[in-house]
Amino acid sequence: MSTPPLPRPPLAPRHWPAWLGIGLMALAARIPWPLQRALGRGLGATLRVALAARRRVAARNLELCFPELDAPARDALLRRHFHALGIGLFEFARAWWGSIAPLRRGLVVEGVEHVESARAAGRGVIVVSGHFTTLEVCGRLMCDHIPLAGMYRPHSEAAMEWAVRRGRARYAAAMFPKRDVRGVVRHLKRGGLLWYAPDQDPSGGDAVYVPFFGRSAHSLTSTHSLARLSGAAVVFYRHVRRDDGGYTLTLSPAPAPYPTQDATADTATVIAGIEDMVRAAPDQYLWIHRRFKRQPDGASLY
Repeated sequence: MSTPPLPRPPLAPRHWPAWLGIGLMALAARIPWPLQRALGRGLGATLRVALAARRRVAARNLELCFPELDAPARDALLRRHFHALGIGLFEFARAWWGSIAPLRRGLVVEGVEHVESARAAGRGVIVVSGHFTTLEVCGRLMCDHIPLAGMYRPHSEAAMEWAVRRGRARYAAAMFPKRDVRGVVRHLKRGGLLWYAPDQDPSGGDAVYVPFFGRSAHSLTSTHSLARLSGAAVVFYRHVRRDDGGYTLTLSPAPAPYPTQDATADTATVIAGIEDMVRAAPDQYLWIHRRFKRQPDGASLY
């Protein structure tokens, strides 16, 4: 099965702290959207102070990726990033447990024809994006237009695992456990769509070093492998939260030819595409992740 059946919610006392957090998120999902944006910016400012270690990681990432910016400009970008992160937490809650009707107003969707043409030719489509603060809510918004499936990492806390799967079941066409490669390939061979984000430094799996903002970045070759195994097309998916509160979702084909026989070259193509997405909305990328954790020479950039 592509999506394991949802079990009964775990209600033992040891799960009650998690349920308290889930309940608070469900309540937060029902706050009016303009107020959520304002509260999100305030929450982000608080997180910037409270999460000192993550703030240092984000600041270092910005220093590595935007050396052309002076210190005040990078600090301003860091502040905007934490504002975006705070808003993103409310977006996650709304995507799982709230109404996205207010977010559909002013929505701009571009490039759906690239997915439709691949499907008309009998091909599945790997919809490649990155880890942005907007990923969950924009995934739900895009599901209004194309039937996206996704992959997920099982959560160690059973209550949170249940809640996340229950939330995503509201809009995702299917959810595949991270290691269910066979299920993913079958889905793509049948003409299905898969949202995929291969941009974080992986702890396992086949990976190579390719450039990201001019730095060596340890990157999964999975997009290349899935495309070769399934015959699926690869389409890039950029999603941006605009200053007016609306969203712009853009689909565009990966540069041809893709895939090739060269896993490193194909991975470089994918990571370059994600870099272009980041440059379109640099405050909205998840800079608190240690993207350059592993380096070819074993040195630490953090």
